[in-house]
Amino acid sequence: MAGAKKKKHSFPSAYTVIVIVLILVQALTFFIPSGKYSTLEYNSGLDKFVITEASGKTIKKPATQKTLDNYKIKINVSKFKDGTIYRPAAIPNTYHQIKKPKRGVFGTINQFLTSQVQGIVDSVDIIVFVLILGGVIGVVNATGAMDSGMMRLSEKLKGKQKWLIVIVTSLIGLGGTTFGMAEETIAFYPILIPIFLLAGYDTLTAVAAVYLGTAIGSMSSTINPFSTVIASNAAGINFTDGLPMRALMWVCAIGISIIYTIRYAEKVRKDPSKSLVADQAQEDKDRFLGDLDLSEKSDFTARQKLSLIIFALGFVVMIYGVQQLGWYFTEIAVVFLAVTYLLIFTAGLKESKFVDSFVSGAGDLLGVALTVGLARSVGIVMENSYVSDTIMNYFSNKISGMNSVLFICVLFFVYIVLGFFIQSSSGLAVLSMPIMAPLADVVGIDRALIINAYNWGQGLIGLIAPTGLILVSLSMVKVGFDKWIKFVTKLLIMIVVLILVFLSVGVLL
Repeated sequence: MAGAKKKKHSFPSAYTVIVIVLILVQALTFFIPSGKYSTLEYNSGLDKFVITEASGKTIKKPATQKTLDNYKIKINVSKFKDGTIYRPAAIPNTYHQIKKPKRGVFGTINQFLTSQVQGIVDSVDIIVFVLILGGVIGVVNATGAMDSGMMRLSEKLKGKQKWLIVIVTSLIGLGGTTFGMAEETIAFYPILIPIFLLAGYDTLTAVAAVYLGTAIGSMSSTINPFSTVIASNAAGINFTDGLPMRALMWVCAIGISIIYTIRYAEKVRKDPSKSLVADQAQEDKDRFLGDLDLSEKSDFTARQKLSLIIFALGFVVMIYGVQQLGWYFTEIAVVFLAVTYLLIFTAGLKESKFVDSFVSGAGDLLGVALTVGLARSVGIVMENSYVSDTIMNYFSNKISGMNSVLFICVLFFVYIVLGFFIQSSSGLAVLSMPIMAPLADVVGIDRALIINAYNWGQGLIGLIAPTGLILVSLSMVKVGFDKWIKFVTKLLIMIVVLILVFLSVGVLL
């Protein structure tokens, strides 16, 4: 019919993107041979090393440095005994292809479905944390404390909006580089998004400030125990080797990210039509600001202030526990559950209103919680199909004969690929370092550069990998993955160039 409007096609949701990736990865497992490295793991109960061969056969060996030397694993035995190396380490030159697990049509369908359920089961601690957090936010919102607090904050932000981006990205970036702050940042989105909107920015700016902080911060890890420290130990070097270059990378990469975000944010603030999410601007305001009227002055009661203080203290305790006490999501969930019970006495809500607000708030983040579990399913398919070691073996063989500059630059891209398939930074470190680190000796470069290539490669892919945290973050604000890609592409290219320069200079120094 002439003059009829064409139907607008929207980009798939986070769920659909993950399912598409899951299907593609599952298809790849039919073409990539299955294989395994023999692994070595310390058994503290027996005080023995347990070697597991590709065939599944296990051998027990004395937990001594001599045993490690015999297997060409250049790691100090104390690192196994004190728990620093807590995952099975791959033994160099032991890769063997194994018989691919039999999967017919029904077996493939079963794996496709089971991996998703198993992913949710494996992520239950994160899911519980997200739901409790949503419940707490629902209660705080019901008191009116959030609205009153944001109105006061919006007055303070006038003319100083840029500092919001600088402070948020820098602080979260510090968390990423020091203790690997990642999933914990989910807690900040519901609080920061309304503040960014009141500052005149859009929801994509809020995601950028938070997610670039955690992704670039973790990529530029200096003393992160889950990546740099464990990778250095697995490579047989001290984690302080190469630390100055990593610190300089953090400064440069975070600085570029902040400037990049501010340029976009200020363009949006001056002309909202320039926003990549302009088509959902009103919907975002309705969702995150509700009926908040900045023209009206409302009382910021003592009860509301106390509720916000208790809520904020939950974050302080969370950060301290993660950084200093080694907490994970079970402990963090307990903290916010405790906050919920404290709010019973300060919120001033009737019992039915309190419960309804908690349940409603948890329901708002249910989609986010399920996305976390669904993303885990891709890794489960990789593990059950035994193709990760095959990919590792293929790349290690291809790069071993290159000259030093080409070797380290190509290794960076290798770790981008490996980081896409193996999302666990500690798992990738222990799997790859005993194999990749000796290659540094062959081409005559410092093993610390291998750690850098690993850090920067597997960290950088986190900016766009659907199997990582980005889809979870985007689902918090209902921003499409396509819009994020459009926003981050130029920054991605700039960071890649920066990394290649750093790696090349590192070889020549």
